[in-house]
Amino acid sequence: MSAARPNSLQAVLEREAREVAAVPAPEPPAQPSSPAPSAPLATTAAVPRLPKAAKQKTKRPSRDGRRFLGGHFEPGVVKAMRMLAAEEDTTVQALLEEAVDLLFLKKGKGRIVRA
Repeated sequence: MSAARPNSLQAVLEREAREVAAVPAPEPPAQPSSPAPSAPLATTAAVPRLPKAAKQKTKRPSRDGRRFLGGHFEPGVVKAMRMLAAEEDTTVQALLEEAVDLLFLKKGKGRIVRA
């Protein structure tokens, strides 16, 4: 039985490892013969990176107690919805609420609850 060929990802990883191993390590920069300055220079390499603080998600008060319900549509549908919202001086959110409300009525489920 012959040995299994590595998959393409494994082959790329092994090739990268060989290339990195073949490259000699860079020489450290030469130290200046003059005395060091009295105040050390700050560099970004000398400053350790601290982990970023976890961001607190802010929630709009108008979204309290609500969940997202969405879909993917053709760009023309999105443009038409935005134009309709602008023509009626309302929001896409309000138009979608109206559409879902009409769907529920059509299906015999009653009106949706609005906050």
